[in-house]
Amino acid sequence: MVRAPNPDTPAGRRILEVAGTLFYERGIGAVGVDLIADEAGTTKKTLYDRFGSKDALVAAYLRDREQRWERFLDEWFRTRAPTPGPERVVAVLDAEEAWWAGSRRGCAFVNAFAELGEEDHPGRAVLRAGKQRARAMFIALLTEAGVANAEALGAQVHLVYEGAMVNLTAGGMDSAFDEARAAIRALVG
Repeated sequence: MVRAPNPDTPAGRRILEVAGTLFYERGIGAVGVDLIADEAGTTKKTLYDRFGSKDALVAAYLRDREQRWERFLDEWFRTRAPTPGPERVVAVLDAEEAWWAGSRRGCAFVNAFAELGEEDHPGRAVLRAGKQRARAMFIALLTEAGVANAEALGAQVHLVYEGAMVNLTAGGMDSAFDEARAAIRALVG
């Protein structure tokens, strides 16, 4: 009988936390299950009992990272972002800079996509859904701000946002977020 993965245990949460840190800092391909189990103070058997496979653990890591980002962004909007309007869209970049807090590894989703070769890898669906949610968020923020043609502009803003993250890290362009803010302001008026 095959047991369904159950990551919602103390050991499962510890494995997920350790795997998340290692995957982000070192890369998914560079981190094996032996290292994750050792760093989490568990066994490989426990890891496989909780997640089923390394691929499923990668997908869980990506879901967890996105959920943490969404909570961070919600808190950012509640405490630091301007009231609904075009500047709230720009505030997403402010939040992104704070989220990274000095890390130059960049977007975990972009990094993961570069490493996940197989089209049927369970992490790919998480990545694509996350990027779709980000696009939808920009459309919703612009709709909330009463900006005409919010759907088209939200899609464009999303592309600027994604490009800024890649250019800051892979492109070594320290001014990427500042240039993206200027581009977004120009797009939304």
